[in-house]
Amino acid sequence: MAQTAVCNRHHSIDQQLCRWLLLSLDRLPSNELAMTQELIGNMLGVRREGVTEAAGKLQQAGLIQYIRGHITVIDRKGLEARVCECYEVVRKESERILHS
Repeated sequence: MAQTAVCNRHHSIDQQLCRWLLLSLDRLPSNELAMTQELIGNMLGVRREGVTEAAGKLQQAGLIQYIRGHITVIDRKGLEARVCECYEVVRKESERILHS
């Protein structure tokens, strides 16, 4: 989607990671994801080191727990407070497409 491209260009890796985590959670029955930082970096178009730093900030803030390719979201509301407006735009568009 064009909105994702805009997000990847204009928002911090922290915000992009929050968006990606929230969009993933919207499609999963739990708050856990099995995903390496390298794969997330590829999806976001950033280096793994950037994802490592962003995930570390989110973990330090108590929003996620990240252990060897396994992410547990501890505080979804906290992620929602940090994410850019792109999350809501993409979420609404995805819902519209799925329900049309």
